[in-house]
Amino acid sequence: MKIPGTACAPARRAALGLARGEFARLARLSTPQRIQAFVSAIPINHEPDGATVLSVREVLRQRRAHCIEGAFVAACALWIHGWPPLVMHLDCAASDDPHVLALFRAHGRWGAISKGNGAALRFRDPIYRTLRELALSYFHEYCDRAGRRTLRAYSRAFDLRSVDPQRWVTRADACADVDARLAALRHYPLVAPRDATRLWRRDAFERRAAAVVQFPAPSRAWS
Repeated sequence: MKIPGTACAPARRAALGLARGEFARLARLSTPQRIQAFVSAIPINHEPDGATVLSVREVLRQRRAHCIEGAFVAACALWIHGWPPLVMHLDCAASDDPHVLALFRAHGRWGAISKGNGAALRFRDPIYRTLRELALSYFHEYCDRAGRRTLRAYSRAFDLRSVDPQRWVTRADACADVDARLAALRHYPLVAPRDATRLWRRDAFERRAAAVVQFPAPSRAWS
């Protein structure tokens, strides 16, 4: 698998199409750790009106994000600071939802920035030699609501510089085509089909611990 470079020319505001205030908010995030803290502080997008794939601009405007939306913001901030805007798609069993990470490399090792409502599927320090190692670091905690471990495959690193910024940085409507492009990438299996039936399921204590979220879904008022 070809490994992309670890540095690139920093993205300029005019090329991204961002307003001065939008660009300044991301330009202040000068390290992956600061980017992760910023992304984590954005309220989770519970999609009350249906599925969304918000662009960077819309995340900043609406102040909400789920995984791919947070990955767009993180990738854009990395690009502003001279890291290539790389993302990776994690695929899973049908009972769960895929996940998207923003990738970065430091001293030849991979790390990740990730938006999640729970604690487990978030930041990874740059200690992983390969993308497979990085993907496997999410395996144990990647579970559906029944406690079944559902992570199955990971994609190659995808460079968002190959997509016009108007399609994922400043777009007003859903970036559904970019989402579909990530899902269609070649994926590499993490679990053989014969082994998937023998995976340990979370016990009751683990399920209770996993139910702790940063941004609970708003309660619906009785009509």
